[in-house]
Amino acid sequence: MIPVSKIQEARAQLSQVVSKTPYQKNYNLSEKYNCNIFLKREDMQTVRSFKIRGAYNKISSLSKNEMSKGVVCASAGNHAQGVAFACAHLKVKAKIFMPSPTPNQKVNKVRQFGKEWVEIVLVGDTYDDAYLAARQDEEITNAVFIHPFDDADVIAGQGTIGAEILDQATGTIDYLLVAVGGGGLISGVGSYFKVLSSKTKIIAVEAEGAAALNTSLAANEIVRLESIDTFADGIAVKEIGQLNFKICKEVVDKCITVPEGKICSTILKLYNDEAIVVEPAGAVSVSALDDIADDIRGKNVAIIICGGNNDIQRTQEIKERALLYEGKKHYFIINFPQRAGALREFLDVLGPDDDIAHFQYTKKSSREQGPALVGIELQDQNDFDSLVLRMKNQNINFQHINNNPMLFEMLV
Repeated sequence: MIPVSKIQEARAQLSQVVSKTPYQKNYNLSEKYNCNIFLKREDMQTVRSFKIRGAYNKISSLSKNEMSKGVVCASAGNHAQGVAFACAHLKVKAKIFMPSPTPNQKVNKVRQFGKEWVEIVLVGDTYDDAYLAARQDEEITNAVFIHPFDDADVIAGQGTIGAEILDQATGTIDYLLVAVGGGGLISGVGSYFKVLSSKTKIIAVEAEGAAALNTSLAANEIVRLESIDTFADGIAVKEIGQLNFKICKEVVDKCITVPEGKICSTILKLYNDEAIVVEPAGAVSVSALDDIADDIRGKNVAIIICGGNNDIQRTQEIKERALLYEGKKHYFIINFPQRAGALREFLDVLGPDDDIAHFQYTKKSSREQGPALVGIELQDQNDFDSLVLRMKNQNINFQHINNNPMLFEMLV
């Protein structure tokens, strides 16, 4: 584990740079789960995520000679912002490699924080593609690579969140939920807690489509995932860090994976109920509460909201994924009979609260004589079975495609 003294040194180094973010009791979540839930609001950090802590601590520890060579890094967004901020503050040149699908909001923020000190290179589809390109650039330019998680100084910087939480908490903390991608955050916070709050159960939470830690813990060795879902871009990595995995085996009490659709539901609920704007990685730990609801009853629970860099252009995708996960949106391929009134008959089978959210003929020519793709949004997920029964009773020729991955990806 990272020594407590090293994390305390990092805290002193960061004292004039990072914000001491709020540690707030959330009354709605506490009432829902019959416990005391506290949110550590790193979404309110200087760069709207915790990543500035590790990046600044690492870069500020470099020698003058190393700083003169410049730095290079790979990031899906938040680490890039932390590096950009640190480099502009310390006047160090940086080249930052980011995956091409990175939300524009994050790319623009890197430019704003880094100003003339930062060059951005968009490359590949995933963090791992950007990482490979950054490492190649490191060999060519001899710049110093700033790893987003597999580095002791970076981990120590992230661990300062643990120090703040224990300062701010008024009582014992029974459970701590931490989002995991490469493992930098949980390695740092876990190292601190295991020494100074050893009875706290540390819960690692991953997105189901990028569960590198859970897969590696099950195999008792680091496993590189062949493919990942990059939706929760802040924690979407194919492989846990080497040092991080060693620490995680010491500090993690349980690892939970959460479906991306559930993460989307949490994002919307946090916004609508709490006016908290989070990115997918920032919502993943809250999404895990259902999995441990019985265990945390009557307990004190801390959750790190690790980032709030969400792109408003993703709102429709987030809503769509949430509705699909909740069973409130269903897509059908429907062959309408070629006669007058067929569409009207179909409309009659819909419930009073059902809504046609999508209607598209699938053929480019002779469209009306081909099948149609129809999306139906339900007010209540329990209405689905009765809708299907009514469609069958009306002899409507249909195919439900939500659970047909190939058709769904092609058409929706």
